[in-house]
Amino acid sequence: MQTGDLIPSLTGRDQDGREIALDDFRGKKLALYFYPKDSTSGCTAEACSFRDRYETLLAKGYAILGVSPDSERSHQNFIAKNALPFPLIADTDKTWLQAFGVWGEKKMYGRTYMGVFRTTFLIDETGHITHIFGPKEIKTKTHADQVLAIAE
Repeated sequence: MQTGDLIPSLTGRDQDGREIALDDFRGKKLALYFYPKDSTSGCTAEACSFRDRYETLLAKGYAILGVSPDSERSHQNFIAKNALPFPLIADTDKTWLQAFGVWGEKKMYGRTYMGVFRTTFLIDETGHITHIFGPKEIKTKTHADQVLAIAE
């Protein structure tokens, strides 16, 4: 996916098993963020950044939606522990991750494995990508501020 692309029509289940479709967000701006794993330090910092700036993001017209390959139960625990006010998609079959090109081979400490590339897509009211934050750009502790700087 690249800036200017129309996002795909995907449907997934959130932490409570509710069906959420990307098409549900047409007419709204969306910050769609992909992250590797619930309850890890970086992912917790990123989610809490969005939590702490949630009202400001809403005021700028943005809905927030997180996606990881974790289960609904894992998302429920993550949300409860961190008081997250937005839904998380349990993409256990990696449909969303693959559609957005954020699932692939990673290397860490000399080990190669498949994983999620931390990425955030800002999407306009028509479903087009207006900005992409790649893994090297995202500062997990202040990521919501990075989004707000673009949203101005």
